[in-house]
Amino acid sequence: MLLGFDVGNTNIVMGVFDENRLLHSWRYATDRDKTSDEYGLLVKEMLDWSGISIKAVDSAIISSVVPPVNHALFSMCIKYLRIQPIIISPGIKTGLNIKYDNPKELGADRIVDAVAAYEIYGGPVIIVDFGTATNFSVVTENAEYLGGAIAPGVGISADALFLRTAKLPKIELERPENVIARNTVTGMQSGIIYGYVGLVDYIIRRMKGELNKDAFVVATGGLARLISDESEEVNEVDSLLTMEGLRIIFEKNKDLIK
Repeated sequence: MLLGFDVGNTNIVMGVFDENRLLHSWRYATDRDKTSDEYGLLVKEMLDWSGISIKAVDSAIISSVVPPVNHALFSMCIKYLRIQPIIISPGIKTGLNIKYDNPKELGADRIVDAVAAYEIYGGPVIIVDFGTATNFSVVTENAEYLGGAIAPGVGISADALFLRTAKLPKIELERPENVIARNTVTGMQSGIIYGYVGLVDYIIRRMKGELNKDAFVVATGGLARLISDESEEVNEVDSLLTMEGLRIIFEKNKDLIK
């Protein structure tokens, strides 16, 4: 079985595959201070809860945008799983031609999403990942990763309103029925949610214009459904896109660890 880790700034998503089938996935808070032992016990507990023996895991792959967590997870795989994991890093086989000015600057999560989106939906494809940041990525029909855009995440924007103003409260991220709100809380929700819908649709339209052709648009990430349900440009919400990308990249690179 393959164990995949997608380490984001806010959450770590872990999934276990039996060949091509995702059996289970879990989401827990990213903790930069956790040790390899703590992660090992957490992994074992989650696998046990799902009826999977830790001994059944024979391979692992890690995508991370939080460097302090990398070493702990790598050491955990060595100590508890008795395997050497594949780390998504420059030089890994992806099947994409990276056109970024400096590929080393490109986040592993963006590459993983792009690989999965191109494999599943073909190209040209635009990927919108709603995480701590909102990442946009573009892949052409010839498997060229062109780049994209990075915007503050929905949660960051909501927190900024609360932290940087004296009288605005902390709010739940829920979509209000109307844009014209009659109280402060729904007014903030309206501005954030519908404002982000406008941001997403405008950037996607500009990207399509620069491509000079239409493109399939797939959204992923924890808040994808919240925004995409109102979007005129998003074609598909795929909550498992990153996990599938990890599996695909593992298949392309598994010979490197034998």
